[in-house]
Amino acid sequence: MPSSTRALTHELRFTHVSSGARIAWARSGCVGAPVMLRAAHWMTHVDHDLRSPWWRPLIEELGRHLELVRYDERGCGLSSADDVPLGLEASVEELEAVTEAHGAQTFALLGVSGGAGAAVAYAAHHPERVSHLVLVAGSNRGMLHRDPAPEDLAFHEAQLKLIELGWGRKDPGVQHMFTSRFMPGASAEQSALFNEHQRLSCDGLRAAAIVRARAGLDVRPLARALKVPTLVLHCEGDLVVPLALGQELAASISSARFEILRSRNHIPLAPEPAFERLCQVITEFVARPAPAPHLTPRERELTGLVGQGLDNLQIAARLGVADKTVRNMLSALYTKLGVEGRAMAVVRARDMGL
Repeated sequence: MPSSTRALTHELRFTHVSSGARIAWARSGCVGAPVMLRAAHWMTHVDHDLRSPWWRPLIEELGRHLELVRYDERGCGLSSADDVPLGLEASVEELEAVTEAHGAQTFALLGVSGGAGAAVAYAAHHPERVSHLVLVAGSNRGMLHRDPAPEDLAFHEAQLKLIELGWGRKDPGVQHMFTSRFMPGASAEQSALFNEHQRLSCDGLRAAAIVRARAGLDVRPLARALKVPTLVLHCEGDLVVPLALGQELAASISSARFEILRSRNHIPLAPEPAFERLCQVITEFVARPAPAPHLTPRERELTGLVGQGLDNLQIAARLGVADKTVRNMLSALYTKLGVEGRAMAVVRARDMGL
């Protein structure tokens, strides 16, 4: 069945931030595989993402090898709004709420476009939780921290007023102004769908407030303090966040790997080759199996039984030992395999061919 019509399974859930605002989040892909959490960025809707020409292909492709977690920031999509000022502190609070609701102790963190700042800040504050950091089409400082010329500031304010007044109109002219910059290589159908996706994500006042908040972000000190493995990807023809800003972001992070994607879109669109490369590089970076540890024959046998999906009682019967002995053996095995529980051990066993 074509990707555009095949049902994409995902679990939709809700959590809350300290103000009481509801945060909608969803998980999809391979449960038990490495977890990747996508920080919220401008224009998300965790349900409508599944009909988006931009996000659905990415969700599907990454979900072949990862468990992908997404959420809507407050006031967008299925998340409710509050009176808390938008900015880095509010964004990190949302991220923290979702990570606690999900429960993974460690995970990869994906910061796309305007979500890069929150991802950098969270990884700097919680390095023990972030196994890998992936930043796509991001920057370490908003336009207000780039010494903008007076005419650039005037254009920025004009855009904000257009968003506030024209976002909810049936005429998609305002949305298309942004779509044409985000995805100049899109087809007419893709552009129309993204216009509608933007309109559904939030109202004009909230959209303008998000743009204003992103323009004021500056995470340069936090980026320099990062100690987690980091991959930075950026399209060479990006009109929204120019390539030079992506290079600056990568250069500010110690030992970050940087790769240029051959696309003129802000984020590569399926089926262009840059989209395939984006998914390949992220998957290899996050989900590449660690080197197989040396296991004794008994440990290999135990790993194989776990990989078959047997429970403790079944394993005990196969090995001729007590259930308590199996629990102790599994605890030691999980440590040796570098996994946190049975679901990850099953994936690891299968990666090792056991």
